[in-house]
Amino acid sequence: MYNVVLADSLTPLGMAAPSMKERQVCWEARDEYWKCLDENTEDASQCKKLRRSFESSCPQQWIKYFDKRRDYLKFKEEFEAGKFQHSKTTAKS
Repeated sequence: MYNVVLADSLTPLGMAAPSMKERQVCWEARDEYWKCLDENTEDASQCKKLRRSFESSCPQQWIKYFDKRRDYLKFKEEFEAGKFQHSKTTAKS
């Protein structure tokens, strides 16, 4: 329920920051997974192996962040390309 914090650190026990090598492995796994999604028109079923690699290479909090980040970037890309129209109720507001 509570995070135990080391006396001389702000890092909770069991949650040490990933090393540079671990971060690099995580980012590479993320990039490979995202590349697969791009190449398969977002069909995650085609990228299961890469998703497992991504999940095993990155901290859970990072996975959540990267998933949300990808959704945002895809939305932004489509919005900027003019693929979204204002809804009639929004336009009247």
